[in-house]
Amino acid sequence: MKATVSLALAVAVGLSFATQANAQHDHDAHHGAPASATTAQSGPMSEGVVQKVDKAGKKVTIKHGDLKNLGMGPMTMPFQVKDPVILEKVDVGDKVKFVAEMAGGKLAVSKLDVVK
Repeated sequence: MKATVSLALAVAVGLSFATQANAQHDHDAHHGAPASATTAQSGPMSEGVVQKVDKAGKKVTIKHGDLKNLGMGPMTMPFQVKDPVILEKVDVGDKVKFVAEMAGGKLAVSKLDVVK
């Protein structure tokens, strides 16, 4: 038990230092111009079925397949939506294609299309 707690603490501290070092690194000096918003919205589309629409919370719950760009397997989970207008065009039970990405440390849907 002590070894598990010690290992977890060591990993957490190590990740903290790695995050700080990465934040101080000047990535822009090594890359071209940052990706535009349209590039982010045209990323890999994932498929799923809408389970819940929460307009007040600006969230949509989707039962989805693999999210390859995020390295996640199939599951059901809520996503923030980058634009609340997305929620106006979707209902529970709709089959959808969507772009999921990390935004501000949270998973968010930046684009969503209902599949007819």
